Amino acid sequence: MANSSFEKVIEEKGELIYTNVGDSMYPLIHPRDLLVIKKPDLPLKRFDIPLYKRDSGQYVLHRIVKIKNGEYYICGDNRVGYETGITDRHIIGVLTDIVRNGEKISVYSFKNRMYARFWCSSMLLRRIVFRVRRVFGKK
Repeated sequence: MANSSFEKVIEEKGELIYTNVGDSMYPLIHPRDLLVIKKPDLPLKRFDIPLYKRDSGQYVLHRIVKIKNGEYYICGDNRVGYETGITDRHIIGVLTDIVRNGEKISVYSFKNRMYARFWCSSMLLRRIVFRVRRVFGKK
């Protein structure tokens, strides 16, 4: 499915299912997982994972780590830098479920909510982990 149809599919069907191709949300999302993106209830909340379209036209699926003055501060779980300047006008949908090996996993499960709280609240720890991985040559 071409990216240009994401908005159309969500508008018409209320949800979009597509295959993950990147690693920016690892370990929550693995390569080739199926992602269930639903029409969002705006405004979104901290720890939601929106599919948004940057002003450049690029589609991104990252987690909201902070909200300030109507602006979302967003970061991939496998990244250390925040993206700012994302507002409701950029939001296309929100991730609700991941399908891995035929099993549906809710991003709102207790386990995933606890993971999000810990990982997003520990950016300093995350930066240390990334630095150590880089020193020892692990991606």
